[in-house]
Amino acid sequence: MKTVIFWFRNDLRLVDNPALLRAVREADEVVPVYIFDDRTWSEERASTRRRKFQAESLADLRSELERRGGALLIQSGAPREVLRALAEEHGAEAVFATKEHTTEEVEREEEVASDLVLHLEEALTLLHPDDLPFALEQLPDVFTRFRNKVEKDWVICETVGAPEAVVVPEGMTSTAWSVSDVPEDPRGVLPFKGGAAAAHARLQHYFWEKRRLAVYKKTRNGMLGPDYSSKFSPWLANGCISPREIYDEVMRFEVEVERNESTYWLVFELLWRDYFRFVAMRHGARLFWKSGIKPRSQWKGDVGPGASDSRAKRAFEAWQSGCTKDAFVNANMRELEATGFMSNRGRQNVASYLVHDLGVDWRWGAAHFEQHLLDYDPASNWGNWAYIAGVGNDPRPNRKFNTMSQAERYDPEGKYVAVWSQPTLLSS
Repeated sequence: MKTVIFWFRNDLRLVDNPALLRAVREADEVVPVYIFDDRTWSEERASTRRRKFQAESLADLRSELERRGGALLIQSGAPREVLRALAEEHGAEAVFATKEHTTEEVEREEEVASDLVLHLEEALTLLHPDDLPFALEQLPDVFTRFRNKVEKDWVICETVGAPEAVVVPEGMTSTAWSVSDVPEDPRGVLPFKGGAAAAHARLQHYFWEKRRLAVYKKTRNGMLGPDYSSKFSPWLANGCISPREIYDEVMRFEVEVERNESTYWLVFELLWRDYFRFVAMRHGARLFWKSGIKPRSQWKGDVGPGASDSRAKRAFEAWQSGCTKDAFVNANMRELEATGFMSNRGRQNVASYLVHDLGVDWRWGAAHFEQHLLDYDPASNWGNWAYIAGVGNDPRPNRKFNTMSQAERYDPEGKYVAVWSQPTLLSS
């Protein structure tokens, strides 16, 4: 009897999970496991709110596995050690997992592969890396050129269904993982809940019940309310839903409702997400350097002062807590702290303000976002921060946002700033 391990990471779903489907088909028994690695899930790197969203996602995944006769083990520790122990316990011949693309995640894969047979499948991007019309080393440095190249003749792989049954070793039962409850701030745009069921409910609401996809491009820069944008990103980041599932629904919407600039624009945003993944694949650890991915010859010096600079520390702490001299920046930072979410418009402004107005190292801001964002994705997060800091893929140097004019344009009546005038307003 052949037994294998399936190692869940940022693919917390059964639908459109090629690696899981392959594991189920090639083995008689599968041991599904998720591992909380303290190196990436410590309180310093992941807030309680973010850990709660992950716990909800895992609970949903566990339920779906159990419906198919399976179970989900949730363990803590270094993946290499946990998987090696599970392989010995169950006589597993191999580990199956979804391929990751950023430095720490790739290092974990290499650690596991040094001890066990590891099979990896791509499933985190809309475009399969093998289907790019150029070698990864030739990835354009500017998104527009990338988009123009891939849109000429792209191939989108078909989504794959969930396995009908998942057979686990006899006597194996699920384990749970929970965190302290975090009250919802009533000012939040959505009561985000983790899991594939919640992801598909959101898609159903936004596309089919409200049909907001039809006006997405016009409203996506909003600041208040649940439906100014799709808000799929927390579920995409944790793999509760795949970009191909969303793409399929966009195509269906275009056939059954309408095709317009807005339907295209949501796919456009999925391409941006892909692009940052491919940037991470191409540049590796450089994505996380202070100098970013720019060639040293193009680097004009430090982005911000060093960690020993007390002025920078004070400025950063004021930015973190929403206590700067800029009310628009403060409102966005308070929303992030209270809810784990911030609009795309807000992210661009607070990042620009930290780097270009306060003169603080951009990596401090990226790390703060990592700790708090429900939709934290290393490639998109660090790629976007490097972009704003001028050490990433922005073709224009020194992209500085005028936060006052931005507030006048996107919050002309000051409603957003008024809502977030207080740091917290939690319900009991």
